Amino acid sequence: MAPDLSPAALRAALEWQLESGVDTAVEAHPVNRYALPERMPAPARPEAPTAEPAAPAVQERRDPVTEAERMAAAADSLPALRDAMAAYPWCDLRLGARNLVFSDGNPEARVMIVGEAPGREEDRQGKPFVGQAGQLLDRMLAAIDMARGAEDPARAVYITNVLPWRPPSNRDPEPGEVAMMLPFLRRHVALAAPEIVVCMGNHACGAMLGRKGITRLRGQWTEGFGLPVLPMLHPAYLLRQPLAKRDAWADLLALRARLGG
Repeated sequence: MAPDLSPAALRAALEWQLESGVDTAVEAHPVNRYALPERMPAPARPEAPTAEPAAPAVQERRDPVTEAERMAAAADSLPALRDAMAAYPWCDLRLGARNLVFSDGNPEARVMIVGEAPGREEDRQGKPFVGQAGQLLDRMLAAIDMARGAEDPARAVYITNVLPWRPPSNRDPEPGEVAMMLPFLRRHVALAAPEIVVCMGNHACGAMLGRKGITRLRGQWTEGFGLPVLPMLHPAYLLRQPLAKRDAWADLLALRARLGG
């Protein structure tokens, strides 16, 4: 007669057997397991024939600079160039900007001014050089009897930037961004066909001339895009360094003399 065991004792005995490797209960009659028929493996279910995997679609990898060159070359007018820049999808600056800042002034002007990139006010209005730096630029031009709004091409200026979209927090343009937009700038200069280009600031000189160091370059006539180029200090720099305005005045006089004024 089996002893009376509490449920806790029975559970402990069962756990001990499991830990010892017991996996089959003792039956009432012995079983010769060698005499049992071998279990045949279940027949494998036939698999439905599968179609050959389709070859992955080959995605055309486009180089942003090459595409910029192609789109810029296809533009045969300034409005067409603006449309091409607006349709250019590879520069992420466009995603955070309010407006594309293309140009301002008289496109027939003898002088074309190239700045660096739009600021907050430029981004808001969609025009270059309209903030405090732009107001100072207008006063500088007026000092040599020139203006962006002048109808006479001899007195007018035409203004654009290397980048048409404002960088976040007015940070400096990145090399990749400049490289993407450089073909558009080159085409912009070719379509406007000025006699003289003024590079305002370090990044404009880097884009057009391949050189930086505006405090060394300023006032020295050079050549870029096949045209005479005068590097000048950016008006924003003059607002921070008022003593540098005398250098800017000397450069303005050199520009007027080059124009024959």
